[in-house]
Order: sequence, then C-alpha cells, then structure tokens
Amino acid sequence: MWYNDLRPDSELKTDRYALIMLDEENNYKRMLNQADKKRTLSNLLKLRAGLKEKIPPKTVDTNLLLCSWNIKNFGTLKDRTAESLYYIAEIINAFDIVAVQEVNTNLSDFKKVLRLLGSHWKHTLTDTTEGNAGNDERFGFIYDSRRVTHSGLSGEIVISPELIQNNPIISQLKRTPIFTGFESGWRKFSIVSVHLHPGDGTNDKAIRKEEVRLLIEVLKKKLKVPETEYRNMIILGDTNLYEDDTDIVKIITDTQFEESNGLIGKFTNTSLNQIYDRIFLNVDDYFKIATDENGTEKGGVFNLFEYVYQNTPAEIAQYHHLMLEHKDDPSTLTSDAKFESYFNTYWKRNQISDHLPVWLEIQTESSDEFLSIKLNKM
Repeated sequence: MWYNDLRPDSELKTDRYALIMLDEENNYKRMLNQADKKRTLSNLLKLRAGLKEKIPPKTVDTNLLLCSWNIKNFGTLKDRTAESLYYIAEIINAFDIVAVQEVNTNLSDFKKVLRLLGSHWKHTLTDTTEGNAGNDERFGFIYDSRRVTHSGLSGEIVISPELIQNNPIISQLKRTPIFTGFESGWRKFSIVSVHLHPGDGTNDKAIRKEEVRLLIEVLKKKLKVPETEYRNMIILGDTNLYEDDTDIVKIITDTQFEESNGLIGKFTNTSLNQIYDRIFLNVDDYFKIATDENGTEKGGVFNLFEYVYQNTPAEIAQYHHLMLEHKDDPSTLTSDAKFESYFNTYWKRNQISDHLPVWLEIQTESSDEFLSIKLNKM
C-alpha cells in the first residue's frame, strides 16, 4: 500500500514525495488535512487488525483469496472522501482477486485506489453498459499479479437471438456480465461477474429469473469447451437474490453449480438483512476450496463497519462537519439522533458501500488429491 499522503505535513514536501490524494478539480489541492490523516491512520490500524483476524493470510503456492464486492456507484458519488478510498484499498489489498461491481463512467476514484495498491496490482474493466437500465455501470477485476495472472480470456456475455423466447420480458441482462480467465500456478479458472436485476416485486423477480435463465443457457455451452479455465467456472457478484428466490437459485444449481457453503445464509448488505452477494462454483475434482476443521469451506462476509465508520457517538461526531457539507438540506441535522440516522442510513454507505465484501479461500495446492485420484484409477 502507498501511504505517503498520510505523512504529517512537516514531512510532506511536494518535490520529494508522490501524492495521490489531490483534487484535480480544485487546482490539485490536498484532499487530507492533519485531522483527516490522524483519523485515517488510526482507523487503518483497526481495519488492518480486523482483516488479519477475519481473513486468512496469503501463503505462497497454497492458497488464493477471492473476493466479490459491489462498491456503491464507484465513480458517481462525488462526496466520497480520500479517507474512504484508503479503506477501500486496504480491504482489496487483503485479497488476491477482487471482482468489483458498480464501477461507473468516471474512473478517477478507481485509479486512485489502484495507485494506493501499488504497481503489482493489475485490473481489467468492461465498458459501461449502454441505456438507462445499465445505470452507466461496468464490471472490473483487480488482482495481485504476484499471485495470479490474467489467462488472456476476457469477454462480455451477450445473449444470442436464438435463446430469446417468444414474447420475452427481456432480451439482454440489464448490466452486461463479464467473463474472465485467471491462472495461479497450475490452477486455471474463469469468473463470471454479475449484477442482476433488483427488487422484491413479482415483476422484478420475473425479470431476475429470466436474466438467470438466459445467463445459464450461455454458460452451458461454455462449460462444454475443453480448456480448463472453462471447466472451472465461478459465478459471483451482486445477484440480488432474496431468501425466497429458491426457484431462481435452482436454475443455477441444476447446472451443477454449487453455492459455496461457507457463505450460505450469511447477510451481505450493510443492513444485515439480505443475502444479495453470492458465489457459485462448477469445478473439477482438483479445484478445492479450503476447509476448516469441521469441513466447512472457508469463506465469509467481512463487515468493515466493525472497524471504520463505527456506529458510536464518538465516531459519528468526528464526521458531523462532513455530513453537514454533503447533505442536500443540512438544516435537518438538528440533533445527535438526526446525525446518527443520516450517518447509518446514507452517509457511511455513500462513503464505502451498501454491500459488504464476500470472499472464499481457494486451495491452490492439490497434489495429494491429484495423486490419490490417479492411484484409484490404476
């Protein structure tokens, strides 16, 4: 991570250190004052401790940490602070591959995060999906090139006319999914990142179900391709699947995709009441998810708000000035209770996201499994 902007002003000489957090629209003014830096440094220490406690360490030649994260309107929200970008980058840095949804047209914040991560972090990005339904969203992967490489396979999933039924309610997915291949050691796999239609109404569910049906029809053909990265396929992202969307989940699992059991039933939104973000795998015998002592796959949801932007009076008070600056009508913030409500309902979600990162640990060392399977075939 690149922490130079967080040095005390007494150490910062613009001719000595490269700075990232500069406001391009305001004559490249520094975006962090001394108080901002002190708060950010303190919170980064808490966040790093939480990541070390909750996320497995990266180990050479034995594991790979995969994450999926919908970062709310990443590039559209103008009030997202430099402080928040440090927290986003620190979380990404704990993993090896991060599939990012809701990256928007403006890539200024995205590029700042990449610079914070360092030059060994690489990325792929789709173009934004055209039309109002696409919400100017694109998909991205950010990955640590020391641990994983892009295989060269990359594309967007477009529905062919032959798959469209009579009187269709949709002809394409609202946000065009990305399909990308990766390699780590002799492990090859592909990831399909999605952001499905939201909503709990009857029509919303029908649209989401048709999106999944069309997606799976396309993937069925890809699963027959002999290359290893097609055979090991992972679907992840903001699926917007509700607990009662079992019929939609069945469309996926009927195609021999299995939901990672370390994530099943875990709430993934900031309100902790929905299971929107999921990971499904269709992989061969040598592709293993690391397990704990009980045989449960290692994966989970990282609740970053336990460490930054905590819901405490002292923490919220530190951001009163920013909330007054960002709120359309600041005159409504007339009490601590009003600040607390705005902080939890809107402000902290606009700083980070209304979704939490979900992750799993891939076991990249499968020599024992390979040798045992071959022995049993003798």
